[in-house]
Amino acid sequence: MGSPIDKITLKGFKSIRNLEDFPLRNLNILIGANGAGKSNFVSFFTFLREVVAGRLGLYVEKKGGADDHLFLGPKITESIHTHLRLRTTGHEMHLQRTVRNEFVFAEERIQREPSGASSQAISLGKGHKESKLADPYQRDEHQDIARSIRSSLSGSVAYHFHDTSDNAPMRRPCSVRDTDYLRSEAANLASFLRVLHLEHPDTYVRIKETVRLAAPFFDDFTFRPRVSNGDEVLPLEWTQKGSDYPFLVNQLSDGTLRFIALATALLQPNPPATMLFDEPELGLHPYALNLFAALVKKAASKTQIIVSTQSAPLLDNFEAEDIIVVERKEGESTFKRLSSAELAEWLKDYSLGELWQKNVLGGRPTDG
Repeated sequence: MGSPIDKITLKGFKSIRNLEDFPLRNLNILIGANGAGKSNFVSFFTFLREVVAGRLGLYVEKKGGADDHLFLGPKITESIHTHLRLRTTGHEMHLQRTVRNEFVFAEERIQREPSGASSQAISLGKGHKESKLADPYQRDEHQDIARSIRSSLSGSVAYHFHDTSDNAPMRRPCSVRDTDYLRSEAANLASFLRVLHLEHPDTYVRIKETVRLAAPFFDDFTFRPRVSNGDEVLPLEWTQKGSDYPFLVNQLSDGTLRFIALATALLQPNPPATMLFDEPELGLHPYALNLFAALVKKAASKTQIIVSTQSAPLLDNFEAEDIIVVERKEGESTFKRLSSAELAEWLKDYSLGELWQKNVLGGRPTDG
């Protein structure tokens, strides 16, 4: 597992015009109205993952081109600037829009000890279309820094478990070989659970017991791979208490299936450096929502968690300093972390969720 992100500078990306040296903790809960910019912040980490993987051009083209990633479009913004400060390193990139609606690196730099007196910026070059973090021709000492940065930034996974329709990836059989990590839409949920069952039985038991708390009828998963087109594929099957009959995944409710995916992500033994969850409360029973919050707090002790939510009850499980209020004014997203000291009088009588509903915290719909 790589290092979490200590501070983030993000300028010109979608609705985020100027977010500079914003501190991130191990636990970060984003609240705000629809369209405030929470999802844009989360989507940046997917963008970043593709940059580090050397797939920037393909990703941007699939998402509508460079113009769709710029704050208020190319007439207002021509470039994106990012600076990520990790524990012992840093990464900076300046992406310039081209006439072909693509991005090119105006500059890419890495840093050793980005916050200390010995901070040293190392240019990886200009004019390239894909990140040079994996460039084998760098000097040896630079390769070590780049490798560390690549490990951290490629370990950012934004989980989206919204799609639970009949044709959703998590409801379809998956290859038994797809087990390296839990995919962002849980498309390999069955295979990932199977490898935990085989190689991390203690973790598997914790997942199973946690799912039982949210769905008391649930007993266990059943793993029966079958041959298909020269590969082995695995459907997600399960049993209920008092029976050994294997039920199909389409006999799980949307909320139960989402909770299984959430519990698996948060209890996995080797989590990504940064895990992001966009509106995980969708379809969850209030008790399951509280279980999710407990899992988040426990996972945050060993990895970085970012949650985007509109659930007031979810806020009641966290401290003020965990909460970041996102608001949008004149098209620009702003970010502010709450302070328990500033809210001390209010918190004597109200919970954080109640204060948000009363618009004391901000992050509610406005005309701006």
